[in-house]
Amino acid sequence: MDNMFEYNTSVARPLADRMRPSTLDEFLGQEHLISKNSFLVRAISHGTIGSCIFYGPPGCGKTTIASIIANTTQGIFKKLNAVSSGVGDAKEIIAEAKSNLELYGTKTYLLLDECHRWSKAQSDCVLEAIEKGYIIFIGSTTENPYISMTRAIVSRCKVFEFKPLTTDDLVRAIKSALADKDRGLGNLQVNMSEETIKYLAYNSSGDMRTCYNTLEFAVTTTPPDKDNIITIDNEVINECMQKGNIALDENTSYDILSAFCKSLRGSDTDAALFYCQKLLVSGYDPLIIARRLVAHASEDIGMADSNALLMAISALTSCEKLGLPECSLTLSHAIIYICEAEKSNSVLLAMDAAREDAIKYKNARVPNHLKNHPSGYNDGHGKYKYPHNYGGYVKQQYLPDELKDKIYYEPKSNGREKNIIRKKSMYNK
Repeated sequence: MDNMFEYNTSVARPLADRMRPSTLDEFLGQEHLISKNSFLVRAISHGTIGSCIFYGPPGCGKTTIASIIANTTQGIFKKLNAVSSGVGDAKEIIAEAKSNLELYGTKTYLLLDECHRWSKAQSDCVLEAIEKGYIIFIGSTTENPYISMTRAIVSRCKVFEFKPLTTDDLVRAIKSALADKDRGLGNLQVNMSEETIKYLAYNSSGDMRTCYNTLEFAVTTTPPDKDNIITIDNEVINECMQKGNIALDENTSYDILSAFCKSLRGSDTDAALFYCQKLLVSGYDPLIIARRLVAHASEDIGMADSNALLMAISALTSCEKLGLPECSLTLSHAIIYICEAEKSNSVLLAMDAAREDAIKYKNARVPNHLKNHPSGYNDGHGKYKYPHNYGGYVKQQYLPDELKDKIYYEPKSNGREKNIIRKKSMYNK
């Protein structure tokens, strides 16, 4: 440090900021983007990265990569937050960027956090600057830009999707912070078992910032023992997570999710509701629960009551658009419906059987009369019969010759599938 003021400022910075990687070699996670020969790494190394949008969950490295880009290419790095900035702030940066480019040939990188929050008018103010290269625009957002942002901006940018960090990524980050004496907690004697490190990593839900903040809070609020050793165990981490009444380790969460799924299939409404809430109060992502509802609506109910799928999709949409706590009510609604609905696995059985034959008979040919442009050659099938000319249904061959008598979907006598049985028997007369 050059002076006392710089030292004090550095010490006061949160651990998550102090441990922020400054090079690609230090960066953890996102291997699908930061592999050795990936497009993004090559573009950064050669200084040819253009305007882009990084989207993904919080704490997964979007802002860090933007900073590394600016540092690697020796450009000027400007940062705005879409919530607190407006057109005037952007225009000021653009004017300065244009001047620096024309006078010194220096590129300016504009990082806009939460870029999906900008209105169309705000987005339009940077379009010309992006097109003419006055700025390299880097948008950072937790929302899908194809849905939440204006087309004009998205069409001028490369879009990179970031994934939640893995437990292994976060374990490495924790160990690095505990060992680093310059930026981390290496000057303190912290006793933290491998089990507790993994416990913290798993319950951080792929968020590096949450992981570092919890670690720092735990270390700085836990008094040392007589030997000046600070011991951090699962209980301390649980108190510092600030995300619910309980936290779960990886194995336990999988066990509860498994029990939840089996309760849905077994029509035990009370058990399914209990396991759902146990996951939610531990900080579990409600989207994971909603996705399981969607799967079970087709796997275990299917054609017996197709409204179950609509209920599950509604719950998934609620989790995406509303979030907690509101979506908990919609989840419970869908869980009750799915548990109480009549069950049938005929969709699952039909799908598996059709997939098996699709692999086995990979060279099976489409009957000539079903082709988009059938030839005049009569292969024994005759001409295509338009069902509506026959009252909506007419018997003809649809499957390839090798499978012409195959039946994949066998309706069961549960729920609304009873009606399908009657229809099939009528059509097959």
